[in-house]
Amino acid sequence: MKPSMQNKLNILKARIEELNQELSNSEVTKDMERFKKISKEHSDILPVVNIYEEFIKHTKEINDAKEMLSDPEMKIFAQEVIETGKERLEEIDIQLQALLLPKDPNDEKNIFLEVRAGAGGDESALFAGDVFRMYSRFVERMNWKLEIMSMNEAEVGGYKEVIAKIIGQGAYSKLKFESGGHRVQRVPDTETQGRIHTSACTVAVLPEADEISDVEINPADIRIDTYRASGAGGQHINKTDSAVRITHAPTGIVVECQDDRSQHKNKAQAMSILAAKIKDAQVREQESKIATERKSLIGSGDRSERIRTYNFPQGRITDHRINLTLYKIDFIMDGDLNDLIQALTTEHQADLLAQLDQD
Repeated sequence: MKPSMQNKLNILKARIEELNQELSNSEVTKDMERFKKISKEHSDILPVVNIYEEFIKHTKEINDAKEMLSDPEMKIFAQEVIETGKERLEEIDIQLQALLLPKDPNDEKNIFLEVRAGAGGDESALFAGDVFRMYSRFVERMNWKLEIMSMNEAEVGGYKEVIAKIIGQGAYSKLKFESGGHRVQRVPDTETQGRIHTSACTVAVLPEADEISDVEINPADIRIDTYRASGAGGQHINKTDSAVRITHAPTGIVVECQDDRSQHKNKAQAMSILAAKIKDAQVREQESKIATERKSLIGSGDRSERIRTYNFPQGRITDHRINLTLYKIDFIMDGDLNDLIQALTTEHQADLLAQLDQD
């Protein structure tokens, strides 16, 4: 273990002792805001300290075993303790490095998921519908909640555009690598010659802003238009101007919301989406300024970047950012995204560790 890493861990170990004392203080427990803040810090640090204490324990056992090597009766036992201990220390070292990586402040936030049909006409709208269903099924598997904010259904089925809010712990941490271009290769139902067509859709995953006030939106910079909702019928059509379109002049961002019958609710939802989009644009602009020669292995997340290909005839999905191919397209399209998410997360952590080594 590097000395710099051990110093950080010793500081965290001392800090957890301070927090334990504060949490046992009756004055602290009376101040709910302070108690929540301390409890949150305690829960964040404790897993790291627990693993570090295991590291200390194994290190002591190895050192004690080394002293027994000179005893012929204890030598074999001591060698086994040393060998097993060193293997465990290597595992713990990797765990601790991952735990000490900088945290993404958005990881625990809810998200706005936006899926838009791209090139490919009707087939791209159908594919956008399939991709949105894939994420919807994943949300069900995670026991999260999905709320449709806005949708523009295509005549043949699927969506020209659909925006949803996903509410669930760690939603952004799980789906933040999904932003980008998704390409499909398959034989459409309308194809009579059996030819494979290629079409695409784009996905955007935006963390929800903590408060709309976190993003400065000048009322003079936005134009709010109301209009009559439209759609495939039923709940998406009404006889009043309840749909809302908000245009943000400085960025050119346009947000529409028509899923609710209440104009007031549609406006509130549209403002929250606008805030998330503006914040996302600000973050990406800041990241592009500080990213010199470095580039994450996960990719830039640019909306136009092709990140994944879904090849139905071959039953495979390929993520081009990490050169990962999985032959389980039916499972993935049914929302089983864990293998993809884990591979992307692992690669991202490896890249962060490499950057820390360079620093």
